[in-house]
Amino acid sequence: MNIKTIGIIGAGRMGAGIAQVMAASGFEVILMDIKDEFIRRGIDNIKKGLTKALENGKITPEEKEEINSRIHTTTRLEDVAKVDFIIEAVPEIIELKLDIFKRLDEICPEHIILSTNTSSIPITRIASVTKRQDRVIGMHFMNPAPVMELVEVVRGINTSDETFLIVKNLAEKIGKIPVESKDSPGFIVNRVLMPMINEAVFALMEGVATAEDIDKAMTLGANLPMGPLALSDLIGLDTVLSIMESIYKETKDLKHKPCPLLKRYVDEGHLGKKTGKGFYEYSNKT
Repeated sequence: MNIKTIGIIGAGRMGAGIAQVMAASGFEVILMDIKDEFIRRGIDNIKKGLTKALENGKITPEEKEEINSRIHTTTRLEDVAKVDFIIEAVPEIIELKLDIFKRLDEICPEHIILSTNTSSIPITRIASVTKRQDRVIGMHFMNPAPVMELVEVVRGINTSDETFLIVKNLAEKIGKIPVESKDSPGFIVNRVLMPMINEAVFALMEGVATAEDIDKAMTLGANLPMGPLALSDLIGLDTVLSIMESIYKETKDLKHKPCPLLKRYVDEGHLGKKTGKGFYEYSNKT
């Protein structure tokens, strides 16, 4: 399959990061979101990422301009119908994803692969609203996408071997390391990571230790690069909660039931770095 142009649905942190990765790898990118303000924010994040890469000597000024020139934007989903490959990267709301995939299935040529960056929603469920279940697959990038090497390639029940190989090869072409996962709740990373974060929130709620000491214990005692509570602030507490709820809904296992304190923080709008306050306070919102 000759992939030259990639459509990315969603210009948030993940969508913008994936767009940067694809454009830096030589692909033309059409970045779509429903509002101009969302797109502007996404493009600003890409420009910041490229500026940082330039300052660190990873790209030249000419390469920076070339990468920027490969990214095109739109607020119309119909404009991505002409691309060679789709990556959906909207929030973890199953109704939203199902609606997008149903619409994409209607407007995109039948040979086009529709991939999703979902971190927890079953690929088979997403594929079920399309007439191309063999060409629907999970392509789960880690955050931040330009930095993190891993991509989870997740096969739904009906995902074909050909589709899997195309996506695996694409991940390798953009310099990522793909791992294959079955369509199991949370896949690999979040199946292991989210319960750890959730347990850290329980420890905080129960007064076992302060947030600072919980994170310090895990970084020094488990050699983690970042403590679980600081990491949840980086991910976004709303995202952590939605992933935990999705895994719990699928498994009905109490070990995946979200901590009440996590729910309370989200209800109060304390979502982490992006709002300026989560388990820690931040002087600058991101």
